[in-house]
Amino acid sequence: PALMSCPQIQRALLALTIPLETLQVVKGHMLQAMRKGLSRQTHAQANVRMLPTYICSTPDGTEKGDILVVELCQSHVRTLWVTLLGDGNQSPQVMYKIFDMPGDITQGKGEVLFDFIAQCVRQFLAGISSPQDRLPLGFVFPFSCRQTRLDKAELISWSKGFSCSDVEGKDIVQLLQSAINKQELYHVDVVALMNDTVGTMMTCSMGGKPCEVALVVDAGTNSCFMAEAQQVEMAEETSGRMCVNTEWGCFGDDGTLSNVLTPYDQCVDQESSNPGEKRFEKLVGSLYLGEIVRHALTALAAEKALFIGSNVAVLRTKDVLKTQQVLEIINNEEGMAKAMRALEALGLQPSERDCCRVQQICRAVVSRAAALCAAGLAAILSHICRSRELEQLVVNVGVDGELYQGHTRFREILQSVTGLLAPECMATLLPSVDGTGRGAAVATAVALRLAAQRREVDQLLAPLRLSHAHLEHVQALMRQEMELGLSRESNAKSSIRMLPTFVRGTPDGTERGEFLALDLGGTNFRVLVVRVAPDGIRIASEIYVIPTAIMQGTGEALFDHIIECIMDFQLKQDLMEQVLPLGFTFSFPCQQLGLDKAVLLSWTKGFSASGCVGQDVVQLLRQAAQRKQHLGLKVVAVVNDTVGTMMSCGYDDPKCEIGLIVGTGTNACYMEEMQNVGTVEGEQGRMCINMEWGAFGDNGCLDDIFTDFDRLVDEKTINMGKQRFEKLISGMYLGEIVRHILLALVEKQLLFHGKPCPKLQTRGIFQTKFLSTIEISDGLALRQVQAILQDLELQASFEDSMLVREVCQTVSLRAAQLCAAGLAAVVEKMRENRGLAQLAVTVGVDGTLYKMHPRFSQHLQQMLRDLAPNCTVTFLPSEDGSGKGAALVAAVACHGAEP
Repeated sequence: PALMSCPQIQRALLALTIPLETLQVVKGHMLQAMRKGLSRQTHAQANVRMLPTYICSTPDGTEKGDILVVELCQSHVRTLWVTLLGDGNQSPQVMYKIFDMPGDITQGKGEVLFDFIAQCVRQFLAGISSPQDRLPLGFVFPFSCRQTRLDKAELISWSKGFSCSDVEGKDIVQLLQSAINKQELYHVDVVALMNDTVGTMMTCSMGGKPCEVALVVDAGTNSCFMAEAQQVEMAEETSGRMCVNTEWGCFGDDGTLSNVLTPYDQCVDQESSNPGEKRFEKLVGSLYLGEIVRHALTALAAEKALFIGSNVAVLRTKDVLKTQQVLEIINNEEGMAKAMRALEALGLQPSERDCCRVQQICRAVVSRAAALCAAGLAAILSHICRSRELEQLVVNVGVDGELYQGHTRFREILQSVTGLLAPECMATLLPSVDGTGRGAAVATAVALRLAAQRREVDQLLAPLRLSHAHLEHVQALMRQEMELGLSRESNAKSSIRMLPTFVRGTPDGTERGEFLALDLGGTNFRVLVVRVAPDGIRIASEIYVIPTAIMQGTGEALFDHIIECIMDFQLKQDLMEQVLPLGFTFSFPCQQLGLDKAVLLSWTKGFSASGCVGQDVVQLLRQAAQRKQHLGLKVVAVVNDTVGTMMSCGYDDPKCEIGLIVGTGTNACYMEEMQNVGTVEGEQGRMCINMEWGAFGDNGCLDDIFTDFDRLVDEKTINMGKQRFEKLISGMYLGEIVRHILLALVEKQLLFHGKPCPKLQTRGIFQTKFLSTIEISDGLALRQVQAILQDLELQASFEDSMLVREVCQTVSLRAAQLCAAGLAAVVEKMRENRGLAQLAVTVGVDGTLYKMHPRFSQHLQQMLRDLAPNCTVTFLPSEDGSGKGAALVAAVACHGAEP
């Protein structure tokens, strides 16, 4: 009642109370300020600096070893020896020593400060029987720095009463390392620099669940969190996560907090050593709360609402009321008595009502500080939730500092207001245990673990990372094999068959009529009717499945099945009465003896039907038609899917003279000069050559490109030692290559904590389509990766997901680059054949890997530009090459046969 009856007190309490709507606005401003700090364009003008720390992982519990930590504090230097046991960081062994700093050192020369720190290190180590091999040191330096690596950081500006000369703008790690070397401690390496906030986050990451946000509310205030690396534009990292030091103490320096500032805050700011700066910190940090209360009491005393009859001049003296006293006064039980004692010690004569009013003011100031911290924390949590595209974020937040640790009221307000402002986030606040000591040791150990893992991963993947010289070598080999394959004398020696297709031209647009097409190239096959008219091409088709038993049974059963499907289709399309020319796409290596005569050389893609190799497939089809008494079948052309692709794109683009398939298998064809085709009579014009380049390297010429993983994949295929180039590139094998690499990483304890992965032992379990899905995830959520791995019963951490994605990227990049090397040989040969300085040509391309993979086509095109700079190559994705293409070969053939 005493409070209610005093309007001045009510006004003061109202001014110090921030309603929820205003806190929402503060949160919005903080989010904006964070985005500004993250963006390269606006970073220079940002108040919330969002500095990259180059700490890219939270602990996984396997960290172990001895770490030296040095912490620079307000009035002392603390050195620690921390032994981590690899036990989930549950019980690190810690020894420490505190060295008081001479009073003048914080204002003196920078060199003197760092020499003093190095002397502390030497004295500390002298008391420990430390082994003399390399000793990593983590340095806790609680000032604002511009970091460019974990061990490289320039001081932006001193604060907290420090102002040593000749340090701002210099590399702190270098200054400390030089000082340590001066003490002849050459085995001590400064490997990581961090501030106290990062240490807090690290020490709270210990119980199996990572802590990804930290908040320090001490003399000053700051926060950090694990951001998506690609959003941290000031760092070069683009994948994974990186801890960002917000430096949020400066939030509001641009005036965004003016609607919450009171006259008391303005007075505190004016009396500070840095007016107009660190506005948020001056509302929240314990360095300032006592001062805010003092100015409030001074104003209320002047308004005769407090201390009537006392001499209040003492309240005009800076720092007479300490934050510690304010925190004792807000305590429910003894608060009134503490208020009485504190005020009497200042020479005031407070009444009980005065003490009650002072307690209310103290509570309002501390509650406001907690609520503002909550608004900042809510902004961070909502930012993480959005950037990871989550509906709900569940996260641990490490908190340190005297305000949080010592005061239940502060903690309760922080927790409840954060929940109200960010309802989509479930944050568990964890009190930090020695964030600056243990936390810094863990952060340093994490950095060492990541560096060691990175070296091992790079070593494992190195054979798959092809240099430009490697690819030029592959291009030269491909060219050499092409020449061998074209010549009648050396054809048998070449691994590339260079088969004549008897297709002598691409469509010219005048073809007309109705044609059947049959497309057999994998587990499914299609029957189509294609109508070529002046106004374009119309297609009707049906897909039929070939059961594995038929793929690997007898040839008769296979071709009988095909004829049954053709009859079913003709019946449905009402075509049983007509005899239409049929183009047969048969996507297996064949020796063509004519446009409608092709001898099967070998099965690929999992087929092994007996009695077919060495036979004319058109004859096998005709014989099956006779067995089934299906007489209306007129096969005019047999082509493979690559030629079909070229023809189908050639209908739309006359410059299309190359066909490329990168799907389950891979192959290419192109228009070669007849005079160069030694395996067919005739010199005039051109003929399409089906390269069958999947077999490139079967003669051993690519052995130095194959890795152990490729050999493991090859050994388990039904055609071991065959189609070696295809096994580096095509969709049927990439998933298997990735699976073998992942198994090797697990064995080396670099993935899934080295836990056995029974499902990953299963051949074919890691499908190539997973590569596409995994590589689409653009570094933000990585949820697709985790979902795929979960289906394989693999519990993947964020780092595991990142590594799996890196493996997928490495394997698919190599595939695209090898494909480019092959294609470079083709376009260069065509350019030289035609005596051109510059060739412009179009490639008709098909296949799921090319079309579905998010990066394959751009990697292929980029590398092709590098390897064949004198060729301008356009890629035209084929619309149904094997169906429409086969019909067009038939159409061109019929067109050519007309009188």
